[in-house]
Amino acid sequence: MPVAIKKKRRKKSKVYFGTPVQEAIIRYNDSDDPVVRNKIYSEEIAAAFDKLAENLIHTFKFYYFDYSFKDVKDEVVSFLVMQMPKYQPDKGRAFSYFSVVGKNYLILNNNNNYKKMKSQDDIDVLDYNRDLYGENTTEEVNEYYGDFVGQMLEYWDNNLTNIFKRQKDILVADAVLEIFRRRKNIENFNKKALYIMIREMTSSNTQHITRVINQMKNYYYNMVEEFSTTGNIDTTNTGSIF
Repeated sequence: MPVAIKKKRRKKSKVYFGTPVQEAIIRYNDSDDPVVRNKIYSEEIAAAFDKLAENLIHTFKFYYFDYSFKDVKDEVVSFLVMQMPKYQPDKGRAFSYFSVVGKNYLILNNNNNYKKMKSQDDIDVLDYNRDLYGENTTEEVNEYYGDFVGQMLEYWDNNLTNIFKRQKDILVADAVLEIFRRRKNIENFNKKALYIMIREMTSSNTQHITRVINQMKNYYYNMVEEFSTTGNIDTTNTGSIF
């Protein structure tokens, strides 16, 4: 009686963000059809972005956020999606580009909570910092973040009244920027406390504050990407950066 030969299962590739994903991103950028783009993203890109965001958070221990891991991961994925049109294949592989962009986004958004933790336990923070940034020093991390915030504030100083036309919107936006200016003297950076501060500074309601902040976020994401890839923000630009 012949013996049945079992076929060996091919091992599933561990490469989650390889050439096929890069090619899908290029096809996504080349298409003007929203239906086609949505199909390409959902079937060929979404899983890779989700895994990349998860790996960046765990590998570099970006755990110092005021909200859940899933929310942090979803924010990173959203930011990666926003940067897709800016990817240039002739400049390098997609995996490298989106890894750098995602990591720098997390560094900038993680740093406020990192600074809070530093004041509580310097020894733990030094160990965490070494894991997070290789052998970068705390001073280098703070310098990186400080440079970004400084240029961001300069951009808004030049553009605030070009972007916001209504006085009550300008008042809220300037209150948000004032918090960044006072960041070294503010101990509680959780969302609820910041909203209370802005309400006290402007007498605006939460809905209005949220609307202005959401508009500012779009500019913030673009500035993060520009700073991450070039090391500078074009602070001389006047008006919308979209």
